[in-house]
Amino acid sequence: MQLRTNNLKSIIKITVCFTILLVGINTTLSAQEIIEDIKKDDIPVKNDSISITADSLKIAKDPVKEPFQRRKIDGVAAVIGESVILDSDIDIAYQQLISEGVSAGDVSRCELAGSLFENKLYAHHAVQDSIEVRDAEVNSMVDQQLNYMTRELGTIDKVLRFYKKDNVQDFRKELFEINKANRLSELMRTNIIEGIEITPEEVREFFDEIPKDERPLFGTEIELAQIVIEPEVPQEEEQKVIDRLNQFREDIVERGSSFATKAVLYSQDPGSKSTGGKYTLDRQTNFAKEFKDVAFSLEEGEVSEPFKTNFGWHIVKVDKIRGEEIDVRHILLTPEVTRVSVDKAKKLIDSLRTSIISSSIDFKEAARKFSDEKETREDGGQLINPTTGDTRFELTKIDPILYDQVSKLKTNEVSLVIPDQDRQGKRKFKLITVLNRYDEHIADYAQDYLKIQELALRKKQIDAIRKWQNEKITDTYVKINGEYRDCEYSGNWLKKEK
Repeated sequence: MQLRTNNLKSIIKITVCFTILLVGINTTLSAQEIIEDIKKDDIPVKNDSISITADSLKIAKDPVKEPFQRRKIDGVAAVIGESVILDSDIDIAYQQLISEGVSAGDVSRCELAGSLFENKLYAHHAVQDSIEVRDAEVNSMVDQQLNYMTRELGTIDKVLRFYKKDNVQDFRKELFEINKANRLSELMRTNIIEGIEITPEEVREFFDEIPKDERPLFGTEIELAQIVIEPEVPQEEEQKVIDRLNQFREDIVERGSSFATKAVLYSQDPGSKSTGGKYTLDRQTNFAKEFKDVAFSLEEGEVSEPFKTNFGWHIVKVDKIRGEEIDVRHILLTPEVTRVSVDKAKKLIDSLRTSIISSSIDFKEAARKFSDEKETREDGGQLINPTTGDTRFELTKIDPILYDQVSKLKTNEVSLVIPDQDRQGKRKFKLITVLNRYDEHIADYAQDYLKIQELALRKKQIDAIRKWQNEKITDTYVKINGEYRDCEYSGNWLKKEK
């Protein structure tokens, strides 16, 4: 979607800037050169003395043992509450946006700096408002980040060298604090806009205020449906996996073998294999229900019997129980699919395609009867756009692989059989059809009501956030330094008289 009004452009720009707040680890992890003075009068003091680090301001517990010493800080762009934002934080965040495909012309350094200031303001007041973030949730984020970094760089030692960290424990602590602050910021923003709704009258007013020659241009959109056929896993292959996990369990429980070593050598979970199958979770952590049910039924040190989830077969060991939070390790094995099963699935989907093309069966009816995809089967295979919650997909914004598969399909035309596999490597076959196609057009109130409603709601939410920000900026210690004092912000960060 291309927006041609300043009002709508500002909404999109603000949305783009907010995405950087979720980047997390990339904005505070590099060593810094000390280059700028900060005076004692320039920061909030709760006691008589303070100690300053490159990442944050910490209040010294003992003013006698830790007397105030003036230190130079690496390019301090701003101090918000008790938090510091460095020039290098903004540099790294800017490069991160560029690397993710955001045009350099879409977001200026001033806009990005303003977004980072907002992030610190949200986190500061989230603490003031007693908003809590569960340690298990943050630890799970850290686990996923470390696993991803290790997969990308090869070993944890390479990760530590890349980020210039001495050991995993200290790195985990730093990642924990960063993720916790980002999560607090996210929850604070959610809290601000919670309950904000938009009425049809407000949507109409929003649309009518846009001049006719400046209304949004919506790109070509399509509605899609698919049929998914998965090769059946033979029972003998399931039993092989169960027997192997039972052997692992026997080695661990009766012979003292290391669970972590077994996980590194044999687990088929790419997210935890490199860390010995380790995860931290509580009851609210987003894991398969069967997995959590088993994990929370175990005593500390106990190893489960093999059990099944949608991902395959597991055994789990509880390393530590800390109240509602537990550290677990698991080994995942997925049964092999035989050539006979693959051929059978391929013959079935070929037959379905022939029947649909010959009009012996309707596509949606075939999906309801034969598709193995539970999420779409009952709706006749119709796909939901995960970004918008709508049934429409903007053609230029869908996944490139999916684009190649559907861009040339006419309405109600059925694709060739598409071989595919899921994130666990399970093979499957798909048929896709285009249910409806909506050509590129200038926004129409009736046809595009849901999109216009979303834009109107987003503007109302942004207005609420701006009002909250301006109130809180007044009540919060804010110090903007250097070039960032010359920026024009949507919020009154410089606290100028109006």
